Amino acid sequence: MYTIDLILRHVPMPVSIERKESAAAMAVYQQIQQAMASGTPTFLELTCDRQVGKKLTVLTSEIVAVQMADKDAPSSTISRGGFFAQLVQQTSN
Repeated sequence: MYTIDLILRHVPMPVSIERKESAAAMAVYQQIQQAMASGTPTFLELTCDRQVGKKLTVLTSEIVAVQMADKDAPSSTISRGGFFAQLVQQTSN
């Protein structure tokens, strides 16, 4: 299972969706990256493979960062706190 975390402006915790397959997770990750890079605010609707029926709609101009991680990977290689801490450190410099 792959988790895609979105950090939104003025929201202290990430919002997440999950994909079962690596290719599907990478496709969503790239879709979010392209939406962020376009600079045109639009709504992006995402769904979750783990929680059927879960839908998430975000305004692309409010996305600050996106992270994709293998949820089944050993915890020593992935640190959600580290991602957020690095983001905070970069914005404070």
